[in-house]
Amino acid sequence: PGWRSPITEAEFEAHYRRYISYLNNRRLDELDEFLHEELTYNGEPETRADYRARIAGDVAAIPDLYFDVHLIVVSGDQIACRLFYNCTPQSEWLGLQPNGKSISFAEHVFYKFRDGKIYEVWSLLDVPSIAEQLA
Repeated sequence: PGWRSPITEAEFEAHYRRYISYLNNRRLDELDEFLHEELTYNGEPETRADYRARIAGDVAAIPDLYFDVHLIVVSGDQIACRLFYNCTPQSEWLGLQPNGKSISFAEHVFYKFRDGKIYEVWSLLDVPSIAEQLA
């Protein structure tokens, strides 16, 4: 569907939750409606293809990766989200080797949208906790 402005916060949140459902259903080739062609990830420029490859790499290393939304805050053209994960890495991820055990961690991610598409992402993972669990 086309993006119209202004939309309600509830509609904006529903749009974001649909994006998360695409990630969880591995519909990575269908993310065009959610991502600008050019965006930034933690301050670094990326293309939509780069971003999609980043997520595909995470899913390849952690096949049971599930993006569990615990909190969403919508403000204007921005969304802040706390995602929680309980998963079992199968190959190297974040430079860390898997140990066969499940790990749990949170991600705090902040998005800026333009015309209904993400153009800026700031992601903070609890890497020390992840490293401790994989030690």
